[in-house]
Amino acid sequence: MADELVEFEGQSSAEHALAGGDPQRVGWFRFYFADERWEWSPQVQRMHGYEPGTVEPTTDLVLSHKHPDDYGQVAATLDEIKRTSGAFSTRHRIIDTHGDTHHVVVVGDQIFDDDGAVIGTQGFYVDVTPAMTERQNKMVTAAVAEIAEARGVIEQTKGMLMLIYRINAESAFELLKWRSQETNTKLRLLSEQIAKDFLELSYDEELPHRSSYDRLLLTAHSRVES
Repeated sequence: MADELVEFEGQSSAEHALAGGDPQRVGWFRFYFADERWEWSPQVQRMHGYEPGTVEPTTDLVLSHKHPDDYGQVAATLDEIKRTSGAFSTRHRIIDTHGDTHHVVVVGDQIFDDDGAVIGTQGFYVDVTPAMTERQNKMVTAAVAEIAEARGVIEQTKGMLMLIYRINAESAFELLKWRSQETNTKLRLLSEQIAKDFLELSYDEELPHRSSYDRLLLTAHSRVES
Protein backbone atom coordinates (compact mmCIF):
# COMPACT_ATOMS: atom_id res chain seq x y z
CA MET A 1 0.00 0.00 0.00
CA ALA A 2 2.84 2.41 0.83
CA ASP A 3 4.46 1.77 -2.54
CA GLU A 4 1.19 2.44 -4.35
CA LEU A 5 0.76 5.69 -2.38
CA VAL A 6 4.23 6.89 -3.31
CA GLU A 7 3.55 6.20 -6.97
CA PHE A 8 0.18 7.98 -6.88
CA GLU A 9 1.55 11.03 -5.09
CA GLY A 10 4.55 11.21 -7.41
CA GLN A 11 2.39 11.02 -10.50
CA SER A 12 0.06 13.73 -9.17
CA SER A 13 2.95 16.08 -8.43
CA ALA A 14 4.55 15.52 -11.80
CA GLU A 15 1.22 15.92 -13.57
CA HIS A 16 0.66 19.27 -11.87
CA ALA A 17 4.16 20.48 -12.68
CA LEU A 18 4.09 19.34 -16.28
CA ALA A 19 0.77 21.05 -16.89
CA GLY A 20 2.16 24.41 -15.80
CA GLY A 21 -0.85 26.24 -17.22
CA ASP A 22 0.14 25.39 -20.80
CA PRO A 23 -1.71 23.11 -23.25
CA GLN A 24 -0.76 19.45 -22.88
CA ARG A 25 2.25 18.47 -24.95
CA VAL A 26 1.21 14.95 -25.97
CA GLY A 27 -1.84 13.88 -27.99
CA TRP A 28 -3.09 11.20 -30.39
CA PHE A 29 -4.05 11.08 -34.07
CA ARG A 30 -5.64 8.61 -36.47
CA PHE A 31 -5.46 8.53 -40.29
CA TYR A 32 -7.64 6.23 -42.40
CA PHE A 33 -6.27 5.43 -45.86
CA ALA A 34 -9.46 4.77 -47.85
CA ASP A 35 -11.03 8.21 -47.50
CA GLU A 36 -7.92 10.03 -46.14
CA ARG A 37 -9.86 10.83 -42.97
CA TRP A 38 -7.95 12.31 -40.05
CA GLU A 39 -8.81 12.50 -36.36
CA TRP A 40 -6.93 14.67 -33.87
CA SER A 41 -7.17 14.65 -30.09
CA PRO A 42 -7.88 18.01 -28.39
CA GLN A 43 -4.18 18.27 -27.50
CA VAL A 44 -3.07 17.90 -31.14
CA GLN A 45 -5.67 20.43 -32.24
CA ARG A 46 -4.24 22.91 -29.73
CA MET A 47 -0.68 22.20 -30.91
CA HIS A 48 -1.81 23.42 -34.33
CA GLY A 49 -3.50 26.48 -32.86
CA TYR A 50 -7.13 25.38 -32.96
CA GLU A 51 -9.67 25.15 -30.16
CA PRO A 52 -10.92 21.55 -29.83
CA GLY A 53 -13.90 20.83 -32.04
CA THR A 54 -13.39 23.82 -34.34
CA VAL A 55 -11.55 22.06 -37.16
CA GLU A 56 -11.82 18.83 -39.16
CA PRO A 57 -8.26 17.93 -40.19
CA THR A 58 -7.57 16.91 -43.78
CA THR A 59 -4.35 15.86 -45.49
CA ASP A 60 -4.03 19.33 -47.05
CA LEU A 61 -4.54 20.97 -43.65
CA VAL A 62 -2.03 18.65 -41.98
CA LEU A 63 0.61 19.42 -44.60
CA SER A 64 -0.17 23.15 -44.60
CA HIS A 65 1.10 23.38 -41.03
CA LYS A 66 4.48 21.81 -41.75
CA HIS A 67 7.52 24.09 -41.67
CA PRO A 68 8.61 24.86 -45.25
CA ASP A 69 12.01 23.25 -44.65
CA ASP A 70 10.36 20.04 -43.38
CA TYR A 71 7.41 19.88 -45.77
CA GLY A 72 9.13 17.61 -48.32
CA GLN A 73 10.26 15.14 -45.69
CA VAL A 74 6.80 14.85 -44.13
CA ALA A 75 4.99 14.62 -47.49
CA ALA A 76 7.36 11.82 -48.56
CA THR A 77 6.81 10.01 -45.24
CA LEU A 78 3.04 10.24 -45.69
CA ASP A 79 3.28 8.83 -49.22
CA GLU A 80 5.47 6.00 -47.93
CA ILE A 81 2.98 5.18 -45.16
CA LYS A 82 0.11 4.97 -47.65
CA ARG A 83 2.21 2.83 -49.99
CA THR A 84 3.62 0.36 -47.45
CA SER A 85 1.04 0.59 -44.63
CA GLY A 86 3.96 0.43 -42.21
CA ALA A 87 4.79 1.96 -38.83
CA PHE A 88 6.76 5.20 -38.80
CA SER A 89 8.32 7.91 -36.67
CA THR A 90 9.46 11.39 -37.62
CA ARG A 91 10.75 14.56 -36.01
CA HIS A 92 9.84 17.85 -37.68
CA ARG A 93 8.43 21.33 -37.14
CA ILE A 94 4.87 22.60 -37.44
CA ILE A 95 3.62 26.18 -37.54
CA ASP A 96 0.40 26.87 -35.66
CA THR A 97 -2.35 29.33 -36.57
CA HIS A 98 -0.61 32.03 -34.51
CA GLY A 99 2.63 31.68 -36.48
CA ASP A 100 4.49 29.95 -33.65
CA THR A 101 6.81 27.06 -34.51
CA HIS A 102 6.56 23.77 -32.61
CA HIS A 103 9.13 20.98 -32.70
CA VAL A 104 7.26 17.66 -32.67
CA VAL A 105 8.02 13.95 -32.59
CA VAL A 106 5.31 11.90 -34.33
CA VAL A 107 5.08 8.10 -33.99
CA GLY A 108 2.48 5.94 -35.72
CA ASP A 109 1.53 2.27 -35.98
CA GLN A 110 -1.03 0.33 -38.01
CA ILE A 111 -4.81 0.29 -37.58
CA PHE A 112 -6.40 -3.08 -38.45
CA ASP A 113 -10.00 -3.91 -39.33
CA ASP A 114 -11.85 -6.98 -38.04
CA ASP A 115 -10.34 -9.12 -40.82
CA GLY A 116 -6.78 -8.11 -39.97
CA ALA A 117 -6.31 -5.78 -42.96
CA VAL A 118 -4.40 -2.54 -42.42
CA ILE A 119 -6.80 0.38 -42.89
CA GLY A 120 -4.80 3.26 -41.47
CA THR A 121 -2.26 4.53 -38.99
CA GLN A 122 -2.60 5.82 -35.44
CA GLY A 123 -0.16 7.15 -32.91
CA PHE A 124 0.85 10.27 -31.05
CA TYR A 125 2.45 13.72 -31.26
CA VAL A 126 4.92 14.91 -28.64
CA ASP A 127 5.58 18.66 -28.58
CA VAL A 128 9.27 18.94 -27.64
CA THR A 129 9.58 22.70 -28.21
CA PRO A 130 12.01 24.14 -25.62
CA ALA A 131 9.57 26.83 -24.44
CA MET A 132 9.07 26.18 -20.73
CA THR A 133 9.85 28.92 -18.23
CA GLU A 134 12.63 28.57 -15.65
CA ARG A 135 10.06 28.17 -12.87
CA GLN A 136 8.28 25.40 -14.75
CA ASN A 137 11.59 23.65 -15.42
CA LYS A 138 12.38 23.72 -11.68
CA MET A 139 8.94 22.29 -10.87
CA VAL A 140 9.39 19.54 -13.45
CA THR A 141 12.88 18.74 -12.19
CA ALA A 142 11.60 18.44 -8.63
CA ALA A 143 8.65 16.28 -9.68
CA VAL A 144 10.79 14.00 -11.81
CA ALA A 145 13.32 13.69 -8.96
CA GLU A 146 10.49 12.61 -6.65
CA ILE A 147 9.48 9.90 -9.11
CA ALA A 148 13.12 8.82 -9.56
CA GLU A 149 13.58 8.17 -5.85
CA ALA A 150 10.55 5.89 -5.75
CA ARG A 151 10.78 4.22 -9.15
CA GLY A 152 14.23 3.77 -10.69
CA VAL A 153 12.75 1.86 -13.61
CA ILE A 154 10.89 4.97 -14.74
CA GLU A 155 14.21 6.80 -15.00
CA GLN A 156 15.70 3.87 -16.91
CA THR A 157 12.85 3.87 -19.41
CA LYS A 158 12.97 7.65 -19.74
CA GLY A 159 16.65 7.37 -20.67
CA MET A 160 15.83 4.81 -23.35
CA LEU A 161 13.15 7.07 -24.84
CA MET A 162 15.51 10.07 -24.73
CA LEU A 163 18.15 8.13 -26.69
CA ILE A 164 15.82 6.55 -29.25
CA TYR A 165 13.62 9.59 -29.98
CA ARG A 166 16.19 12.33 -29.22
CA ILE A 167 13.94 14.10 -26.71
CA ASN A 168 14.70 15.60 -23.31
CA ALA A 169 13.89 14.14 -19.90
CA GLU A 170 10.71 16.16 -19.42
CA SER A 171 9.29 15.11 -22.79
CA ALA A 172 10.21 11.47 -22.18
CA PHE A 173 8.42 11.47 -18.84
CA GLU A 174 5.39 13.21 -20.33
CA LEU A 175 5.26 10.57 -23.06
CA LEU A 176 5.33 7.78 -20.47
CA LYS A 177 2.67 9.50 -18.38
CA TRP A 178 0.43 9.96 -21.41
CA ARG A 179 0.71 6.31 -22.48
CA SER A 180 -0.07 5.32 -18.89
CA GLN A 181 -3.23 7.42 -18.87
CA GLU A 182 -4.36 6.47 -22.39
CA THR A 183 -4.04 2.73 -21.68
CA ASN A 184 -5.14 2.86 -18.02
CA THR A 185 -1.89 1.14 -17.01
CA LYS A 186 0.13 1.97 -13.89
CA LEU A 187 3.12 4.11 -14.79
CA ARG A 188 5.59 1.82 -13.02
CA LEU A 189 4.27 -1.35 -14.65
CA LEU A 190 4.18 0.22 -18.09
CA SER A 191 7.75 1.51 -17.69
CA GLU A 192 8.95 -1.91 -16.62
CA GLN A 193 7.34 -3.54 -19.66
CA ILE A 194 8.76 -0.99 -22.12
CA ALA A 195 12.26 -1.39 -20.65
CA LYS A 196 11.95 -5.18 -20.77
CA ASP A 197 10.74 -5.12 -24.39
CA PHE A 198 13.48 -2.74 -25.51
CA LEU A 199 16.24 -4.74 -23.79
CA GLU A 200 15.04 -7.99 -25.35
CA LEU A 201 15.54 -6.68 -28.90
CA SER A 202 18.52 -8.46 -30.45
CA TYR A 203 21.19 -6.53 -32.36
CA ASP A 204 24.93 -6.47 -32.97
CA GLU A 205 26.72 -3.13 -33.22
CA GLU A 206 23.88 -1.01 -34.57
CA LEU A 207 20.58 -0.42 -32.80
CA PRO A 208 17.47 -1.93 -34.42
CA HIS A 209 15.39 0.25 -36.76
CA ARG A 210 13.33 2.80 -34.87
CA SER A 211 10.08 1.23 -36.11
CA SER A 212 10.86 -1.76 -33.88
CA TYR A 213 10.83 0.51 -30.85
CA ASP A 214 7.74 2.36 -32.09
CA ARG A 215 5.66 -0.81 -32.18
CA LEU A 216 6.85 -1.99 -28.76
CA LEU A 217 6.12 1.40 -27.21
CA LEU A 218 2.60 1.52 -28.63
CA THR A 219 1.71 -2.04 -27.63
CA ALA A 220 3.58 -2.45 -24.30
CA HIS A 221 0.39 -2.08 -22.25
CA SER A 222 -1.05 -5.23 -23.85
CA ARG A 223 1.83 -7.28 -22.41
CA VAL A 224 1.64 -5.96 -18.86
CA GLU A 225 0.52 -8.75 -16.54
CA SER A 226 -2.41 -7.93 -14.26
